[in-house]
Amino acid sequence: MISQTTRSRNPAGHAGLLKNLLALASALTDFFESRFTLLARESKTALVQLLVLAICVGLALVLCVFGCVFVIASAIVGLAHLFGISWVWTALMAAGAHFIIALALLLIARGRMTKPLFHETISELKKDREWLKNLDATDQPAS
Repeated sequence: MISQTTRSRNPAGHAGLLKNLLALASALTDFFESRFTLLARESKTALVQLLVLAICVGLALVLCVFGCVFVIASAIVGLAHLFGISWVWTALMAAGAHFIIALALLLIARGRMTKPLFHETISELKKDREWLKNLDATDQPAS
């Protein structure tokens, strides 16, 4: 048993530094290639899921709009029948009410747009600029 040669305790073997670095680079390349392949496959699946989600949400919104139109049309016919007025006049009054509400909302939006965003941040930045200008003026030596 003593005559048997002992195996090297070096796990890298006796291949040398260059071969070990090439093996490491090859292993890292294989690792990242497999991860990128997995990422590509999963991103395709995620894209399909997001498209299905977007289509479902879009169709739900379209169906809600149609539902609102049918509710309004039913209310118009019901009110016309209740008050004994032609449904055309009732529909015109409903349309006018919608246009008036839309105009009011547009005026509110226009009023909100004239107010500057980040007002406090802008004022603080102006104060900082003034402070920096005054700091430059006080740091200059008097001649």
